[in-house]
Amino acid sequence: MEEQLGSIFIFRITPAEAITNLAVALICGILISLFYRATYKGVSYSSHYVISVIMLAMITALVIMVIGNNLARAFGLVGAMSIIRFRTAIKDTQDIMYIFFALAAGLACGAGMYAIAFTSTLFIGFSLMVASAIYAENPAKREYLLQIVHLGSQVEKNKFNKVLNKYLSKYNLVNVKNLTDDRGEIMEFSYYVMLKRESYSSDLISDIKAMPQVDKVNLFFDEE
Repeated sequence: MEEQLGSIFIFRITPAEAITNLAVALICGILISLFYRATYKGVSYSSHYVISVIMLAMITALVIMVIGNNLARAFGLVGAMSIIRFRTAIKDTQDIMYIFFALAAGLACGAGMYAIAFTSTLFIGFSLMVASAIYAENPAKREYLLQIVHLGSQVEKNKFNKVLNKYLSKYNLVNVKNLTDDRGEIMEFSYYVMLKRESYSSDLISDIKAMPQVDKVNLFFDEE
């Protein structure tokens, strides 16, 4: 009984096993980073994030090796991690998913479960690529905020409708402001719009900007 209880606090791992665990974690981390690069569709790709994902898999494997089957180390690690505060905001939910992906792979590598770590990394990665390809072929329509600044307070009714109907599948006027600056009176129109095609954005802006007395045209979207 005492031997069984004592084995809970014994840590056994050879240097060769440690290096092998870290090497497999490195391979899994590189594979995960490649899958991330292949499936990422945003506009703010970060090489620092990709490197962090690779290192996270290796560090997680190291943590698991340090803990082993030692309860004292496990509780000590929980206490040490509780004082760390992470302030980095992650906007894309896909980035969070890849963090958990790297953590899971690192856990398996640290526990010496190489087959599970490697095959799971490949299976999940290829599943993400398939899902990403399907989504890319049928993208969800994105809603934008269109702002038009018109010089002067006299604006003919439905002045912008012809251009809006040409490029937009849906639009809704949500705000009109009458302002004054050094140029005199100006009108600011705000629309929630949905493009017929994403590629129409530049044509929409240029056509509206070419209209008489139109000073500025801005098209905004929230990446989140």
